[in-house]
Amino acid sequence: MLITLDEIKNYLRVDFDDDDELLTAFLASGQQLCMDVARITDVAVFEAEPNARIAVMYAVAYMYEHREEADHKTLTLTLRALLFGCRQEGF
Repeated sequence: MLITLDEIKNYLRVDFDDDDELLTAFLASGQQLCMDVARITDVAVFEAEPNARIAVMYAVAYMYEHREEADHKTLTLTLRALLFGCRQEGF
């Protein structure tokens, strides 16, 4: 995993353990979402990209902060902008 639980908790300024399971799920989901947006299937290749960490942290933060009313289209468009430089050609 590119981002550890402690790193994302620090990024989000979460200082309690109640949401650890949720954040762990968001970390996995956020990394996969970012890899899908970048069209990269190899984890090592994705993790080597300069914007990968910030994109995953942004995705997790967005899903955590907007878990009740998330607009996934907005999230995806922002991730596309963050990952534009490494996004692989499709089809």
